[in-house]
Amino acid sequence: MRRSLGGTEGFTLIELMVVIVILGILAAIIAPRVIGRTDEAKVTEARVQIKNFDTAIKLYKIDNGRYPTTEQGLQALVVKPSVGIIPRNWREGGYLDNKRIPKDPWGNPYIYASPGLNGDYDILSLGRDGARGGEGYDGDVESWNIN
Repeated sequence: MRRSLGGTEGFTLIELMVVIVILGILAAIIAPRVIGRTDEAKVTEARVQIKNFDTAIKLYKIDNGRYPTTEQGLQALVVKPSVGIIPRNWREGGYLDNKRIPKDPWGNPYIYASPGLNGDYDILSLGRDGARGGEGYDGDVESWNIN
């Protein structure tokens, strides 16, 4: 820091400009790496949520002898169904810790069907584009394709 004529201390304009340039260079290097990982993180989050649903649905079946129907949907994991075959041993408090069905990381509802086309039930997120199919980050995240 330099002393000015008035006795107050401060940075010169050149020193401030150097700092701003350095911060700009750092941002230009780091930002693409961080931004590029956002979509990858959302796909991972969707897979984790689908695995959580998978575990909860299996617990539901253990308690009630069947999976929730398509009509009852994933909501049957947090609220006792009042349509279709009413479960007799539905767990008080539900089957998910947070007591709600989250939307997928792109803000769309998960799709649930039971019986499913690929097993006893299917759960899927339509991915970034919100439409069936797609490739890369626009591709569907499907319960039957999660390891």
